[in-house]
Amino acid sequence: MTLTVEHLPQEINSAEDVREACSVIRAGFSTMRDEVGKVIVGQERVVDLVLVAILADGHALLEGPPGLGKTLLVRTLGQVLQLSTGRIQCTADLMPADIVGTVVVDEDPSTKARRFTFREGPVFHQLLLADEINRATPKCQSALLESMQEHSVSIDGKTRALPEPFFVLATQNPIEQEGTYPLPEAQLDRFLFKIDVGYATREELFEIVTRTTGDVAVEADVIVEGDFILAAQQLIRHVVIAPHIQDYVTRLVLATHADSSHAPEWVSENIVVGASPRGAQSIVSAAKVAAVVDGRFAVSKRDIKAVAVPALQHRIVRTFEAETDSRSTSEMIARLLKEVPTLVSEEQDV
Repeated sequence: MTLTVEHLPQEINSAEDVREACSVIRAGFSTMRDEVGKVIVGQERVVDLVLVAILADGHALLEGPPGLGKTLLVRTLGQVLQLSTGRIQCTADLMPADIVGTVVVDEDPSTKARRFTFREGPVFHQLLLADEINRATPKCQSALLESMQEHSVSIDGKTRALPEPFFVLATQNPIEQEGTYPLPEAQLDRFLFKIDVGYATREELFEIVTRTTGDVAVEADVIVEGDFILAAQQLIRHVVIAPHIQDYVTRLVLATHADSSHAPEWVSENIVVGASPRGAQSIVSAAKVAAVVDGRFAVSKRDIKAVAVPALQHRIVRTFEAETDSRSTSEMIARLLKEVPTLVSEEQDV
């Protein structure tokens, strides 16, 4: 059964309406995960985080070596979510017009009359894959800024809205750096999550080979419509976050700033630029989705811990010493999660 907006409560007037909506969203999330699993072997956490990002109305950056199924995951999501999909293969010769589109002169064959026509680029799709985004030039990378933040593009003096829902899922290879252009902090900050994609286990690799070299092709079915995603995003905003949990998120983000009173002493030796306010917004938005998926209607500390690393690791700039010593930002955030106090007893952590 394909989930549509009719399966969700049309209005939220009571706690019972919230429970009903969360129950439908949770069931839809589980079904989407299972359907993606028909095609993608393993990578359960990666799939979960991408689905959380979509329900939180955010973009995701997938980082990992080539051949791990990042592109296949995006294509499969397009099938499961019944969204129009576009792809940008980022290269050094890519132009901004190749992304957003361009205005061309068309001539009517019968009347010979000429007129200006706008031809849409691949950004005018609901699910956009920017493959190997760090191979595009900074000029092309900046062409994605407005579309990711404003869900619109400005061309020839006109602002054109992008189709909703709109998501950018970008990939990059962290191994080969020759001929690449590292994403600037302003661009990275527009991704809700940076998700590390790892290698498959022995059992998963065996299953991958079986599926991809056999004579039976596996296809995912349509599970939800785009309007369901839009409605679910709005309903998830009704999920409650207690003041002390939100304060914990605030202090966690401030702890990444070396000059903050909330930062442990070791932060100044490892972090030169801390997370922006958008980092706190990303944690809260994603934690609300995590709570709903877990069958609860209020955010808890464990929801914060579940999403903090992918939400913050790309928003932190390490010191030169930390980089040369290969101290990862994910390890720093995990350490902060242990050291930043909750300030309330665990019994109050709902």
